[in-house]
Amino acid sequence: MDRHSPARTLVRLAATIVVAGALVAGLLLPWIGGPAVAAQQSTGLLGDLPTEFTAEAPPGNTVLLAANGEPITSFYDENRAPVASEQIADVVKQAMVAIEDSRFYSHNGLDVQGTLRALAANIAAGGVAEGGSTLTQQLVKQTLLQAADTPEEREAATEQTVGRKVREAQLALAVEDLYTKDEILTRYLNVVYFGQNAYGVQPAARAYFGVDASALTLSQAALLAGLVQSPTDDDPFLDPAPATARRDEVLSRMAEQGMVTAAEAAAAQAEPLVLAPAPAPPRGCAEATVGPFVCDFVQRYLVQELGLTQEQLDEGGYVVQTTLDPELQRAGDAAVLNTLPLEESLAGMFTAVEPGTGHLLAMSVNRRFGYDRTDRTQESYNLNVAPSQGSGSTYKVFVAAAALARGYSSYYTLTAPEPYVSRVYSGPCQGRDTDGRYCVRNAGNYRSTLDLTTALYQSSNTYFLALEDALGTVEEPVRMAEAAGLFQFSPPELPQQIIDENRGSFTFGAEATSPLALASAYSTFAASGTQCDVVPVTAVLDSTGQPAVGADGEPLPVGDRCTPEAIPPGVANTMNQMLRKDVEPGSPGQTGSRAYVRGHQIAGKTGTSQDNFSVAFVGYTPEIAASVMVLNPKENEDVGGFGGGKGATIWRDAMAPILTARGSGEFPPADETVQNGNTRPVPECRNAYQCAQALRDAGFSSRTVRVDGDEPEGTLLGTSPPRGARAVPGQEISILVSNGSDYVEPAPEPPPAPDPAPAPEPAPEPEPEPEPAPEPAPEPEPAPEPPPAPEPEPEAPDAPAEGEPGPAEGGFPGGFPGRPVG
Repeated sequence: MDRHSPARTLVRLAATIVVAGALVAGLLLPWIGGPAVAAQQSTGLLGDLPTEFTAEAPPGNTVLLAANGEPITSFYDENRAPVASEQIADVVKQAMVAIEDSRFYSHNGLDVQGTLRALAANIAAGGVAEGGSTLTQQLVKQTLLQAADTPEEREAATEQTVGRKVREAQLALAVEDLYTKDEILTRYLNVVYFGQNAYGVQPAARAYFGVDASALTLSQAALLAGLVQSPTDDDPFLDPAPATARRDEVLSRMAEQGMVTAAEAAAAQAEPLVLAPAPAPPRGCAEATVGPFVCDFVQRYLVQELGLTQEQLDEGGYVVQTTLDPELQRAGDAAVLNTLPLEESLAGMFTAVEPGTGHLLAMSVNRRFGYDRTDRTQESYNLNVAPSQGSGSTYKVFVAAAALARGYSSYYTLTAPEPYVSRVYSGPCQGRDTDGRYCVRNAGNYRSTLDLTTALYQSSNTYFLALEDALGTVEEPVRMAEAAGLFQFSPPELPQQIIDENRGSFTFGAEATSPLALASAYSTFAASGTQCDVVPVTAVLDSTGQPAVGADGEPLPVGDRCTPEAIPPGVANTMNQMLRKDVEPGSPGQTGSRAYVRGHQIAGKTGTSQDNFSVAFVGYTPEIAASVMVLNPKENEDVGGFGGGKGATIWRDAMAPILTARGSGEFPPADETVQNGNTRPVPECRNAYQCAQALRDAGFSSRTVRVDGDEPEGTLLGTSPPRGARAVPGQEISILVSNGSDYVEPAPEPPPAPDPAPAPEPAPEPEPEPEPAPEPAPEPEPAPEPPPAPEPEPEAPDAPAEGEPGPAEGGFPGGFPGRPVG
């Protein structure tokens, strides 16, 4: 039997009319008493209207902004960009009413006449021939559907039951009572789906015509209004014919209802269907317009640190103000690619932060952010954050700072022969049997006796192992690095492991190091000792423009996370002046000169890991601290050269245009007390015995060391550290005495030859007697040779006057905060 037989149709029609009549009667009964009674009754039936039903614009896409307000990217599943009523062309509103709800302005949310007409038409057709829902009912349905969080909620919002229809109708009546027609229509136009992942009229106008909703023409508005019923079936990109027919139907309805004239409708129907889609807003970090790896860091920060969920980001319509500096980011991108192309197996990371705030400024790498593992130019793993290879001698800064904090001066002098065998630390010593004691060699020719400043900018390995020996333990250098923020992205147990194992290799940067953490740690020195954790966000606003709140109802904890004087300011400022010598001209043997930008104060340090598996350079001005690391992230590979090569070059290429455009400030001067520490000058002496006495009187210990020399055995050659250099009280000073090994006894001078006997003169002829001549003046005796000038003493500040209080022996005045003294 045919399911659409007249008898069956009549039965269904009768049943539906009964249900509809009951529904309408039940819903409309309260309105008999007037709107006030109706509102009271509807509220009683429903309770408070769900929070989703407001006149406010629904949430749009979450947008990330750079520090200068430039859009970076968006997070969304459904492309939304809600706009105000005045930003929607009137013809759009007219077209939507004409085709979806011609009685919109005359009903109270339910159109009884339209519902009954639609029921009859649909039953007669045996299917859906005409819709009966008002725009308000459709808004209710769309709002419930789009607010659904679970499959059960989504099913409840779409199930074909009388119960759902009743609730939907009740909500429609309540919505109509609370909001104006224009507010309802505007919200509807902002949530309804138009196809092409465009939810709302603004994304739809961009997706189909590349214009804003306010600029839509009559023909364009009619096309969009027609798409709402079936955006897939009427997709104009797939088949223009049904879409054009639907557009023309909308135009005819508008003419019939007097919204446009017949002539205007006909003219619009005659227009060809011209589509000019604009690209959808960038979506996710892979489509970020600038700084995709910064975007990745921001996204993780929002979720892991601030407690938002990815679903909230995709649906919440937040505005996230990031710290990204787009100009520095683009300069860093160009600098990295100038040295290392995309296809290169080596990855070069340029990473910058702002001293004093911890704001993340840039993350550049010669990779594209993406998830295609078959494309070697793509990378989704954030190499700028991840600790991988070591960063070499960049860690010497923390040992030097620990020595300054202990009270050693920037002139602290040590003699460290090559190879230098540690008296404190255990470890390998290639080619030598040292009973398990750790030893190192230098990468080049170095003087064995250096002061701290020179050893730092020349990067002497032997000196810094000897300095760790003098400190006696690696704990203070590790705690200094920890205070600076070096371990932000490392396993939390790492610092204590290094201390417990007393790793003498710490000063040579053998630990896996995060490029971002390295830049952050050096920024602590640039900020005169203020340590700031890296933060990439300064504000998160919700869809209403108010500070976003977390699950606890409190505003999200955005803002700087800084610790003033994490490192003593005098230590930090002195380190800055010492590290300038590694970059700025005038210091022979410096390693970071390629990073210099003329006219700017720049401090920095180079580093190269074991076997050249990575190189690093960290440089900074008072405004920007940036690290560069170059390594192969997949396997060990000889990078070639040292940190002063590729590393310093990338840094200069990235920073030069920024410094030239913006300028830079000056570092505070070194702290004189820290510079001198509790050191004293090594006294002058003339022989080994006198030296021992003079050194003892000056507060030093001494030992006599016989060394090869070209002076007679026992001759004093000097001291180590030399006279005038500064040493810590109690430090052992070597008295250097010649062993005579190169001494050559001078040959005795031959005796002078006797004068030959004068030949006899012939007898002179007699002459007249001359007058006697005056006696000649005696020849002057040769002037005695002046004594040799004394050797110039190295420049160093004077020691404190006798009786003048100085730093406490064994520590920085007051001690290093939270650290053992001495």
